[in-house]
Amino acid sequence: MEDKNYKEEYEKERVKAAYLADRVAQLESEVDDLTFKLNRIKGNPMWKASAPARKVYHFVKRQADRVRNQGDARGIVKKIRYKIREKQAAKGYGTASFPDEAERARQAAEKFERPVLFSILVPLFNTPENYLRDMIDSVLAQTYGNWELCLADGSDAQHSYVGEIVESYRQRDENLFKRIRYQKLEKNGGISANTNACLTLATGEYLAPFDHDDYLHPSVLYEYAKAINETGADYLYCDETTFAGTNLNKFVTMHFKPDYAIDNLRANNYICHLSCFDRHLLEGEELYRSEFDGSQDHDMILRLTDKAKKIVHVPKLLYYWRCHPGSTASNIGAKEYAIAAAKGAVADHLRRHGYENFKITSTRAFETIFKITYEIQGNPLISILIPNRNHEEDLRRCLTSIFDKSTYENYEIIIVENGSDEEGIRKYYEELLAGPYKDRIRVLTYEKADEAETFNYARINNFGAAAARGEYLLLLNNDTQVISVNWMEELLMYAQRSDVGAVGGKLYYPDKTIQHAGIVVGLGAHRTAGHTHYRQRRENLGYMGRLCYAQNVSAVTGACLMVKKEIYDAVGGLDEGFAVSLNDVDLCLKIREAGYLNVFTPFAELYHFESASRGADDAGEKAKRYDAESARFREKWRAFLEKGDPYYNPNFTLDRSDYSLKVQD
Repeated sequence: MEDKNYKEEYEKERVKAAYLADRVAQLESEVDDLTFKLNRIKGNPMWKASAPARKVYHFVKRQADRVRNQGDARGIVKKIRYKIREKQAAKGYGTASFPDEAERARQAAEKFERPVLFSILVPLFNTPENYLRDMIDSVLAQTYGNWELCLADGSDAQHSYVGEIVESYRQRDENLFKRIRYQKLEKNGGISANTNACLTLATGEYLAPFDHDDYLHPSVLYEYAKAINETGADYLYCDETTFAGTNLNKFVTMHFKPDYAIDNLRANNYICHLSCFDRHLLEGEELYRSEFDGSQDHDMILRLTDKAKKIVHVPKLLYYWRCHPGSTASNIGAKEYAIAAAKGAVADHLRRHGYENFKITSTRAFETIFKITYEIQGNPLISILIPNRNHEEDLRRCLTSIFDKSTYENYEIIIVENGSDEEGIRKYYEELLAGPYKDRIRVLTYEKADEAETFNYARINNFGAAAARGEYLLLLNNDTQVISVNWMEELLMYAQRSDVGAVGGKLYYPDKTIQHAGIVVGLGAHRTAGHTHYRQRRENLGYMGRLCYAQNVSAVTGACLMVKKEIYDAVGGLDEGFAVSLNDVDLCLKIREAGYLNVFTPFAELYHFESASRGADDAGEKAKRYDAESARFREKWRAFLEKGDPYYNPNFTLDRSDYSLKVQD
């Protein structure tokens, strides 16, 4: 009886601790959010009044910072050079990317084995005349000719010109009369009901919802028809831009998207425009559901991509989203109901997938970019593997942060001792094994096979993993320091999912610049792998807010990587042929190859005093070793590298980590 009471009391305390940990994490997030808002407040008129005096100070400081961060004054020139590159790159988009007459003729003449009919669905409501004409003209300008435009008009009596303009287009010739299908609705039913009315007019095999104030690239239907014929795609989307006013070349944002990524989509409707899909996906489904008005696209995309067998991303800027007062593109605050609708759409999706007791909260990036907190299932044991040789100070800092910060209690720490020869580290081991956390800690000695064996990080970790008792492994460098109190929970909530393999956190250098925020395979001078948003400030939102939400990536760093032990063992652990470098990336790619997703979460934060244990890789024998391992990696993953990282975008350069565009040829 006493044992039962003890277990019940323990469970209550565990739940309480989990709640408090989550609350602390929320407060830390709020502090970051308030700091971000404070920085924006500094842009107000009163703050600006003191600008002249500050400008001189900040100019001097900025130059000093740039020199320090870049290593020398050449860094300043390099940054300016890349600004110029960005402007040059952007010239290849907008109307400059529209096909000339010869290319238009070529695309129009191309015959497809499957000449699909596209039904473009546009709900009209008091549409300004110039927007309406632009929208229709962009459809008429399509190089692919097998389309129909389905218009349901909910405009009021004061905007009767909407129907008149549409009719003027229909009367141009008999062909257009048939292809522009129009219905005047008895009343305005809202965006969902009006779009659903468009669907009743549609006869096409593929459906493409299109906003009444936006603009299509002339080749978008051609590109979609081509992709359908080549891949059998039943759901397609493209890259998009927002533009100001009437100038298609006045970009507000240019959104170059990853391929299909479910965790990205749950946190942020990155797919958005122009969604196009096989109408068979609607069997048993509504197109739009009125209870999600304001976020009806997010709801629809979540439902239909769940059913799709082949989702294809066309990585070209083919949709132009007009930014004007009152539009969602301009300001989500103009449509506050959209925030609640978006949370509802994601919640409905998660429940359909069997998740319960989750939380969806807005992030500092944007009100409709979300942090999803999944419920931890059970209380599994986590085995934290820390290879170590000497470096008492680093290891002490790492372990102290784990003991002091962590709110998750069911973990063990396996220190894999690898040939230390300093007295200080031996004494520290003795201190640990006699201290208050002695029941959590094991120090295992890795023995070299022979004297000729050189340092092999992969082999040392595999040795530790073989001795782990936990259901989950957490690879951790000895030169890390925990920041987030619930760091293990944030990693575990993803690692416990049946579809997820490796999970990595967000790591900072001591100066609070980013060391790791996910890895892009193929990035960097060696064309092997590189960290995105490298050296950006901690408070940076990231490209399109990507530093603010959990997302799918091809790889995460082994400096802080959680994975089920079952999966680690199944893929053979770390490849010992990558003795020091790229073994973590290789592991992640093997996990992907086995059918799992990898996840980066920005909500598990640590400092990383990188290379304190092994030094830099840019000189002498270490450089030769890195070159050799890079060559081996490129050969092993040649097919993946040739295809490109699916979570990056081919419009981005592989020379920089900040999502810079390629310079157009």
